[in-house]
Amino acid sequence: MINMKIPISLLELAIITQNSDASETMQKTKELAQLADGLGYKRFWLAEHHNMAHVASTATVVLIGFIASQTQNIRVGSGGIMLPNHSPLIIAEQFGTLGILYPERIDLGLGRAPGTDSQTAQAIRPDFIAESQRFPQNVKALQDYFSEANATSKVRAFPAEGTNVPIWILGSSMDSASLAAAYGLPYAFAGHFAPRQMIQAFEYYRENFKPSVYLDKPKTMACVNVIAADTDNEAEVLSTSLYQMFQNLVQNTRKPLQPPVDSLSDLMNGMSEEARFHVNQMTAGSFIGSKQTLIKELKEFINYSRVDELMITAPIFNHQDKQKSLKITKEVIDGI
Repeated sequence: MINMKIPISLLELAIITQNSDASETMQKTKELAQLADGLGYKRFWLAEHHNMAHVASTATVVLIGFIASQTQNIRVGSGGIMLPNHSPLIIAEQFGTLGILYPERIDLGLGRAPGTDSQTAQAIRPDFIAESQRFPQNVKALQDYFSEANATSKVRAFPAEGTNVPIWILGSSMDSASLAAAYGLPYAFAGHFAPRQMIQAFEYYRENFKPSVYLDKPKTMACVNVIAADTDNEAEVLSTSLYQMFQNLVQNTRKPLQPPVDSLSDLMNGMSEEARFHVNQMTAGSFIGSKQTLIKELKEFINYSRVDELMITAPIFNHQDKQKSLKITKEVIDGI
C-alpha cells in the first residue's frame, strides 16, 4: 500500500546557469530553500562536488549552515558529504556544531565517491583510494564520535558528543545498500543519475536490514528528477536543460546549465549513439509533465518502489520556472 503521507524533500545541486555566477546561484539556492520550507518540504540537502566550475556547493558544510540560518522548519543536510575526502573527526565536529546551532534540523548523508575526477581526488587527499576502502570503518568512527559513550575516549569530537544528527548512507549500488542494512541506518538512493539498480538495492536493503540503536526498521528514500509545468509539452521543453546537462557530463564538456531548446527529440537525435545511450540510462529516473501526468506516474513509482520518502532534484534553467515546478510537485504529492 502507498504511504498516503509520504514526505517530499529537495536535493539542490546549486548548479550555475549560463550567464550567471556563484553569488547569484547561492541567493537563488536560499530562495528555493525558503520556498521549500514554506511549502512543507521535509528536507533540503546539498551535495559535495569539487573542480566543477559550474557547481556552487563545493564548501558544502558552509552552505548548509547558511541555508539553515535562512529557513525555519525544514531539515537541512548533505546529500552527501563524501566521507573519504575528510577526517571523520572533523565531520563530527562540523555537523555537531550545526546540530547544536539548529537542533533537530540537521541531516548527515554520507557517500563513498570523491565527488570529482581522479586527479582532483588526489589533490584533496592523496590516500583517497585507501580511505574509500575504509568507508565502513570511517562511518563507524563517525558514529562513535557522536555517541555519549565516546566521553571516555582519548580523542573526542567537541561539541558533537550526544548531538542528534541522523546519519544516512547514500549510494547508487548494492555496496551502499549492504552497508546501510548492516549498520541499521536509513538508505537514500541516487536515482536522479544512476537509477539502474535502485529497486534491486532497496529490496536487498529491506531483506538484510539489522535493527540498530539508530533505526528499528528499514527506511528508504529515492532521489529522482522531477520537472513539472502547466502542460506536458512545457515540462518537456524545460527538461531539455536536464538532458543537455547529462550530455555535457557524458561528453566531458564543462558548461553551465544551458537554457532549454524547443525540441527534446531533436536534441536526442543530435547526440551520438553512445552519448544517447548513456543519457537515456542516467535520466531513466526522471518524471516530467503536468500535475495530472505526475500524479499518475509518481503514484505508480512510489507504489512500485515502496520508498518511505521521496527526494527530488529539478535542474531547470529559469528560476521562476523552477519555483513553479516545486510548487506543482508539492501539490502532486499532496494529491497522491
